[in-house]
Amino acid sequence: MDEKKGIRLSESQRLSWLRLIRSENVGPVTFRHLIAHCGSASNALEMLPELVRRGGARRPIRIISVAEAEREMALAAQMGAVFTCIGEPDYPHYLRLSDNPPPLVAIKGNPNVFRLPAVAIVGARNASLIGMKLARIMARELGEAGYAVISGLARGIDRVAHEASLESGTVAVMAGGLDRPYPPENIALYNEIAGRDGAVISEMPFGWEPRARDFPRRNRIIAALSLGLLVVEAAERSGSLISARLAGELGRLVFAIPGSPLDPRAKGTNALLKNGAILVTDTADILSALRPLLDRPTPDDTAFLAPDIDFPPITPPNETDRDHVINLLGPVPIDTDDLIRTSGLHPSVVILILLELDLAGRLHRQSGCHVSLIDP
Repeated sequence: MDEKKGIRLSESQRLSWLRLIRSENVGPVTFRHLIAHCGSASNALEMLPELVRRGGARRPIRIISVAEAEREMALAAQMGAVFTCIGEPDYPHYLRLSDNPPPLVAIKGNPNVFRLPAVAIVGARNASLIGMKLARIMARELGEAGYAVISGLARGIDRVAHEASLESGTVAVMAGGLDRPYPPENIALYNEIAGRDGAVISEMPFGWEPRARDFPRRNRIIAALSLGLLVVEAAERSGSLISARLAGELGRLVFAIPGSPLDPRAKGTNALLKNGAILVTDTADILSALRPLLDRPTPDDTAFLAPDIDFPPITPPNETDRDHVINLLGPVPIDTDDLIRTSGLHPSVVILILLELDLAGRLHRQSGCHVSLIDP
């Protein structure tokens, strides 16, 4: 292995990364800006109280203690899971290439499965027999063609997709902590995936019970881990359609199997086809569409460990600059680049002000680098 490709964080660095991403108001974008501005996670942890104060928070944010982080690392070790940080060799490659990937994920199983090109298969929980048969056939044939199969361990389509690709490699993405698999009836399958050549993965803390709003985050990772996403069956309003939308936003190919107009479970897939999804009737349709993507050059996975954000050392923004940026913000999302141009301030100054507001709980970050002010 190339020396650069073998870069790993020390255990103390990993502990600081875990503390930082688990602290209040710190998401993937905020985490990256903190590393770029502060130089390291340990420095960021020391600077958090001051950054929060400058952002106008009404109370201190909760920063995870060393003891809490050590307990979570111990829980991971007890169940045979590891924490992998972005830029390290075992961090999933396709996830690394997505927009705003989680800085740290917990993985149980064989990390080599993430080195395979991957296809996500999702669909209805109350799937039809023919839908489950098609998902099973395509998952098995994709595995035989050298692809990993990604899904969410849900009932129906997810379950049969995992079962059909156990031998070739499958990945289950969790909406909660790795120690909180859901639904309960798939716990045996969860253990089988992790015990063979597959893996289970989560960005959520150990002990975290999945909530309804956590599943779209899970669906985003399903899409991000894959070159393309296949929807087998989906109603008009379903989590599978959210996964398809997220896949499209990430630049992944979206595939759909057509169904009868009389079957409610086909309304979502038929709508996807009307809106440009690739029609699939057999596995060859997926393989032919993905083949050109396999030869694309990919950037260096270690780039995050030496952030390339233009964030030179600067003095804290003065109140005039901060008020100017806040006055330009409002409840309607605006593009960060537009905000920088309109403000007339140096980009690093605007980014730092946004970072302070974010940590103070006053900023809402949305897709496409859009931000809005939260009304107190």
